[in-house]
Amino acid sequence: MAISDYLRGEIEFSLREVVLENSELAICENLIYPILKEIWKNYYLEDYMLWSHEALEYDEDLSGVPDYTIAQRSPQGKVIFDRPYLVIVEAKKDNFTEGWGECAAEMVAAQKINESPEQTLFGIVSNGKIWEFGKLSLDRFVKNIKSYYISDLDELFGAINYLFDQCRLQLGNG
Repeated sequence: MAISDYLRGEIEFSLREVVLENSELAICENLIYPILKEIWKNYYLEDYMLWSHEALEYDEDLSGVPDYTIAQRSPQGKVIFDRPYLVIVEAKKDNFTEGWGECAAEMVAAQKINESPEQTLFGIVSNGKIWEFGKLSLDRFVKNIKSYYISDLDELFGAINYLFDQCRLQLGNG
């Protein structure tokens, strides 16, 4: 997937000049969201939306607010949150273990909200510089052993693009 020179420049600028260490929101706004949005631009016509901080609520035990979610575009319009397929969580204080706990719980909540236990759901946990990927199929969670790094933006884009494509396949548009 081609990465625009503009986005490359913005990411390099953010890594070099923006204070990222003091704010989880700065990481989300300056590193995670721009990457997700750039890839989503190639898929938004595929009937799904990129949501920011939209609550996933199944019951008292399974609820949370992922930083970002890829969800099916609702037939009622783009402002109605529909079936989630991909959950993205920022690793607060670089704690990937806790990030995966949060992400996995939100993936299970999404699975139950979708009422499709056979559907594969995907998750990403990132601190902006390091990106980890996982999936939930039925009751089996698998985390990819390979981490991806913002320093290799082409490889990172390829991995995220693959997950977006897998979401497209879930919609039956593949």
